[in-house]
Amino acid sequence: MKKLECALTALVLVGGLRAQAGKELIWAYPVPDPSPSTAADNAPKKLEGSARSYTQAQIDDQFNPPDWFPDRHGPLPSVVQKGIQAQACGSCHLMSGMGHPESATLAGLPEAYMIRQMEDFKNGLRKDPKIHETSARAARMNIIAAGLPDEEMRKAIEWFAALKPIPWYKVEEAQTVPKSWVNGGRMRLPLASGGTEPLGNRIITMPQDAARVELRDPRSGFMAYVPPGSIKKGEALAGGGSGKTIGCAICHGDGLKGLGDVPRLAGIHPIYIVRQLYNFQTGANSSSAAALMKKVVEKLNDDDMIALAAYAGSLAP
Repeated sequence: MKKLECALTALVLVGGLRAQAGKELIWAYPVPDPSPSTAADNAPKKLEGSARSYTQAQIDDQFNPPDWFPDRHGPLPSVVQKGIQAQACGSCHLMSGMGHPESATLAGLPEAYMIRQMEDFKNGLRKDPKIHETSARAARMNIIAAGLPDEEMRKAIEWFAALKPIPWYKVEEAQTVPKSWVNGGRMRLPLASGGTEPLGNRIITMPQDAARVELRDPRSGFMAYVPPGSIKKGEALAGGGSGKTIGCAICHGDGLKGLGDVPRLAGIHPIYIVRQLYNFQTGANSSSAAALMKKVVEKLNDDDMIALAAYAGSLAP
């Protein structure tokens, strides 16, 4: 009986320590800050190379997001272009499928993989842990998946799977980063007043061109600032050389570019990778795929997750 009590106490202590560690990952689950600007801007906006114009309110409309370059793609599936019972896919994932850091890259992912993820969202097997109570990220995708007709889901998945991924992230090791804030769409932007702050053990992702990204330009990517030495450390971890995990390429293929219906990791949003590793470890993702990942991630600490994400994000997609 005494041994059982000790074992239960140890489990509680480990769980508590992991929850405390998880609080350090709040940067990977951004929540909006008060806007530093109160000025309304209703002027039409344009992008170089596009014949279209939108107001900022239209650009931010998640049920009818802007399509700046309709001549560069075929007819959009309706759910990508306009929301049905929830936000349009193109709002968060863009018409290019490359997405923003607060969402996911979908371009070129295997159809079977995306179908599984939508089913897992629909059935509640995949959700994001509530590191902070204001997180509604999981609820958003669970609601979208639950209310999306199967045919519309299939068309959207086929659309995104057929898109070619492009280099979208520059991963840079840094001691300091620009001071920033998180807007209403959960995107981190540099403060107009400037200044820098220590990076610490975080990944901070900001647009390469904030003005273009705020217009949802599907051609403008991001900078991911990572701690010094993390890319090399991540490469060693991904190779299985540290003894903490197994080689990522066994399942994710050479160059981490994907293998069969296993998704690529190369060039994926670094903070997205951190979120998924944490979700696997904490049980927030309890799908069949997560069961396979559970042993892979169980010995990883937060710094290991940062390093793996930095390395994978630095690779060409």
